[in-house]
Amino acid sequence: MLITTASAAPLISTVPTASTASAAGRPKRDGGPPGRSPGERAGRGDVASVLRALPGLRVVEERPGAESGDRFFVLGLRQRVDHTDPAAGTFEQRLTLLHTAVDRPMVLATTGYHAVLTPWRAEPTVLLGANQLQIEHRYFGTSRPATLDHTHLTIRQAADDHHRVVRLFRDLYPGSWISAGGSKGGMAAVYHRRFHPHDVDGTVAYGAPNNVDDRDDSAYVRFLDSVGSAEHREAVQGAQRRILLRRDEMVARYEGWAAGAGDTFRLVGSADKALEIAVVRAQFMFWQRAQAADLAALPGPDATSDELYDWLDRTTGLSLYADSTARNYIPYWYQCGTQLGYPEVPAPHLTGLLRYRDHTRPRTFVPRDIPMRFDSTAMPDIDRWVRRRGSRLLFVNGTMDPSVAEPFRPGGPDSRVLHVPGGNHSAKIENLPPADRAQARATLARWARCQGVF
Repeated sequence: MLITTASAAPLISTVPTASTASAAGRPKRDGGPPGRSPGERAGRGDVASVLRALPGLRVVEERPGAESGDRFFVLGLRQRVDHTDPAAGTFEQRLTLLHTAVDRPMVLATTGYHAVLTPWRAEPTVLLGANQLQIEHRYFGTSRPATLDHTHLTIRQAADDHHRVVRLFRDLYPGSWISAGGSKGGMAAVYHRRFHPHDVDGTVAYGAPNNVDDRDDSAYVRFLDSVGSAEHREAVQGAQRRILLRRDEMVARYEGWAAGAGDTFRLVGSADKALEIAVVRAQFMFWQRAQAADLAALPGPDATSDELYDWLDRTTGLSLYADSTARNYIPYWYQCGTQLGYPEVPAPHLTGLLRYRDHTRPRTFVPRDIPMRFDSTAMPDIDRWVRRRGSRLLFVNGTMDPSVAEPFRPGGPDSRVLHVPGGNHSAKIENLPPADRAQARATLARWARCQGVF
């Protein structure tokens, strides 16, 4: 699960609806060679040559695997480390482009983490038959400066990254633009809209958390106390208890796995602590991912140690807490500890079995030589904008997903929240009840000016 806060900034004074937005409200288009527009040149020739002519953009490679007629590129875009200070230097941000046709809509997608380097399609891309630009979040993957100054890893700087991408590619793809993302990617899409509300024609955010006040986690507590059935909640808590009652055996197995993989636990401190973190997070993560098969496969009182260990690994991903993977997510935990926040849910059913006090505190996952100071104004600023002025926002949430125990509540025109009954953190438009699914598809088609596409 994921959560963020933004730097304080004045609220946008006006946000046009889909019907009133005009070209004047869209970002200025970057220049290119005179004559035909980039879109016209790409339509008449090779899109790769047009990409190479875009300022600051590098075509890293064209990769196979796209559907017939499509092309898939890995790109690098030179971005400022600090969009307010050119002297702070630059870094190359990794993008991917799935090119279908310049006269089709564009979907601006992000995972909020590392880029996916295969030609996957976000759900709006599939539904609209659209092109897709994927943005790797700054400081993840290869999208990082040579010298890491984490103070520039903020909601606003990432939103400005997205803004520059739109400015650069708008002439090449002059049609409608839709932004989309799931979980932290959905959060990033919303944050982009808060600071640059006219960049795209609409946004679809899936399972996007909204941790407005990091000091108050009561919504998550209430959710976990009522989600699913009492029988299944007790089974999850019982499995957590039994794993910690067999702690020595479980830790030994965990350490054996790490030794075989050549991995270590220096970041979190030890395999013992990493196991305890995984156990504490298991309740949240189980319901975040739960499907009918997971409910049926919950380990019971007679479960063997092998069965308990395997359940914990499936539920939380034990490799996440070992150094080779955990270090890849330092930027995420830094964001949680400086702006996004992260819920700390009490675990009274584990009383007497816990040895550590900072199980889900972001500081646990960030090296001590990286300073962290929490900005308590960031998330309230985002939430206030969404509630008062967030137009053309579609949120799709699963009713079994604890990540959205604190959901976004858009108050601007042409926005809505739809729920997938029994859905988890992977809820999609296609999982919605028929009437809501039809409504979401019609909204998406209208934003993309693709009436009749469904």
